[in-house]
Amino acid sequence: MTRANPCLCDERTDELLFAPLVDRFGRVAKKLRLSVTDRCNFRCHFCMPLNPVWLPKEQILTYEEMGRVAQILACMGVTKIRLSGGEPLVRRDVERLVAMLVAIPEVESVTMTTNGFFLPEMAKRLKEAGLTGVTVSLHSLKPDRFEGIVGRKEVFDRVMAGIKEAQCVGLPVKVNVVITRGCNDDEILDFAELARRTGMAVRFIEYMPFDGQKLWSPERLVSGDEILHTISRHFPLVALPREPGSTAQVYRFADGMPGEIAVITSMTMPFCHDCDRIRLTADGKIVPCLFSKDEYDLRPLLRGGADDADIARFIRHAFGRKFSGVATLLKTGQYVGHVRPMHTIGG
Repeated sequence: MTRANPCLCDERTDELLFAPLVDRFGRVAKKLRLSVTDRCNFRCHFCMPLNPVWLPKEQILTYEEMGRVAQILACMGVTKIRLSGGEPLVRRDVERLVAMLVAIPEVESVTMTTNGFFLPEMAKRLKEAGLTGVTVSLHSLKPDRFEGIVGRKEVFDRVMAGIKEAQCVGLPVKVNVVITRGCNDDEILDFAELARRTGMAVRFIEYMPFDGQKLWSPERLVSGDEILHTISRHFPLVALPREPGSTAQVYRFADGMPGEIAVITSMTMPFCHDCDRIRLTADGKIVPCLFSKDEYDLRPLLRGGADDADIARFIRHAFGRKFSGVATLLKTGQYVGHVRPMHTIGG
């Protein structure tokens, strides 16, 4: 990191470094999605190409470079950071990055989305480093089906053990499940029962066109409304107030049982109007919108001697051009096709 306190800046750079980060539609960045690697030890069909080509190691940002960008964004008002991949836990010593990010005074939370495979060994280290929560991708509760989805055998029990270990060390756990018609849509109630039994939040995600094999089609999408209808017939739900900028609409069980249900309706009811996210890829590209192919390469500045004001100026330029969002495409009747493989951006 370049400074002990990146916000002790020359007055001439105050506006670049302190003013809120706002796009052309007035949306203000509050959250950073930080992909620490494009690599993954699973091969989920809705994420990974059959034969992925990994980024060369020398193109991947160092933890110090990632930390520097996070510090600058924190000066601009970003308070929440989520680490993703690929699979973030395949990167060595990732808890060191967690500790760096937690140490930024303006950052309120650092969380992680993971496939859970490495959690049995890593949960305690992540907790000690200051991680405030994990979201585990769990796309089936049937071991054989799960292992078919992720493309590896004998991993289901390990992922479940990772969830238990995270809970044991005091890390709050959420579960993400991508529902795909004809694949796991018969398990919606099973996941609702998992929430009730464990007290965890289960988040149902609509299938999106980020699959590496380009298999996505509208026919395979199970809408959030359909998911909620399936659950509500057995377990009535009560909607909770939506947090501004949230990707999820959250529900509690009407009978008072623990656990929560959430739906992330990126395709049928997008939340673009108050989107507050900015993304940084593992190789240093700013991605203002998940559904746009626009990317802005920050790495040359990071490695070319640019000062923090130069980097802040570049980030503002990129974020200022943020796409209106998938809602615009849907409203105008445009087909939403493949954007990029999910493993390159982390969601």
